[in-house]
Amino acid sequence: MKRIEIITRPHKLEDVKQALTEIGVTGMTASEVKGFGRQRGHKEIYRGAEYQVDFVPKVKIETIVDDAMAAKVVEAARKAAQTGQVGDGKIFVMPVVEVVRIRTGETGPDAV
Repeated sequence: MKRIEIITRPHKLEDVKQALTEIGVTGMTASEVKGFGRQRGHKEIYRGAEYQVDFVPKVKIETIVDDAMAAKVVEAARKAAQTGQVGDGKIFVMPVVEVVRIRTGETGPDAV
């Protein structure tokens, strides 16, 4: 199994959710996060004073999928989140050793 973490622009959450649901992803978690990458934040003007905003608002979407489905999920998320501008985000893929469903005690792919 693989854990896929997608960090992208907040307004792309619905697009990514829809794309993943269409290819068969049955569950995901979304969190509002802040961070920066190469873009290093941005400058804003408030009441005539310019200031640096280091951490940019993003959304993090996490899901666990079977190994065979991982590449399909990554590609669907990439297409849905892409705007072509700096700050589109990143997708991380990590191995999952074990999953346990608390309610039933199921383990492995059955627990996802």
